[in-house]
Amino acid sequence: MIPTIPVQAKDGIANPAPLGLCAFGMTTVLLNLHNAGFFELNSMILAMGIFYGGLAQVIAGIIEAKKNNTFGLTAFTSYGFFWLSLVGLIVMPKLGWAVAPSEAGMCAYLIMWGVFTLCMFFGTLKLNRALQFVFASLTILFFLLAAEHGTGNSSFGKFAGYEGIICGASAIYAGIANVLNEVYGKTVWPLG
Repeated sequence: MIPTIPVQAKDGIANPAPLGLCAFGMTTVLLNLHNAGFFELNSMILAMGIFYGGLAQVIAGIIEAKKNNTFGLTAFTSYGFFWLSLVGLIVMPKLGWAVAPSEAGMCAYLIMWGVFTLCMFFGTLKLNRALQFVFASLTILFFLLAAEHGTGNSSFGKFAGYEGIICGASAIYAGIANVLNEVYGKTVWPLG
């Protein structure tokens, strides 16, 4: 039998940040493996976008609201709905429900998310270095993807893929660091 270590949350509600960070990070890595050219856009990425990147982050954001964390609420629910909207932009035209967005439309969509992420980055300056890195690299990722759609230069997208893998991996690191540090009651993986 494996002994369990009970973890007591101060307010009786578990920390939802690891769920949100891992959901964002894992989905981001998978999409950007595609962007970097390792495999095609497929149902595995779309399913992760709906269920883990999308719904799991929305759930984490709702729990952050219960914990009175406005930053966590805004970040997790926004990026959860980002993933759901991105999957919608890909799937809805294939189902004949709407016209596919133009390159200019996708550029505008990605610029808006880049601006939003840049604004959220300033909130991380009061938090930790790990989150600062996640939000800074995500800001760069959105603007690289916008540049690809705005210029038609696929090199931006391929470079964004590699940068996005780093961004997603940093979010996974931050999520797992939160779990390990809480379980062990000390800094196991530093967040800065």
